[in-house]
Amino acid sequence: MAFQRRNTKKRFYQRRKVCRFCADSTLEINYKDGKALRPFITERGKIIPRRITGTCAKHQRTLSTAIKQARTIALLPYVGKLS
Repeated sequence: MAFQRRNTKKRFYQRRKVCRFCADSTLEINYKDGKALRPFITERGKIIPRRITGTCAKHQRTLSTAIKQARTIALLPYVGKLS
């Protein structure tokens, strides 16, 4: 017990993600714009959660509604590529 090891784990602080729709008011969530909605779904077709994308709760709700509407009219896939 000559030397004791102290808790030497370094703390990892991640920068707070900012909602891109709140930061730039010119961006609009529209279900007809499939290219704008594509970054918010995975390659398998799942909606990416807000803890990963950084969107606020208000815009995540409208975003998920827009993605679901775009899926209904076949602008976005329900599932990704089948192999």
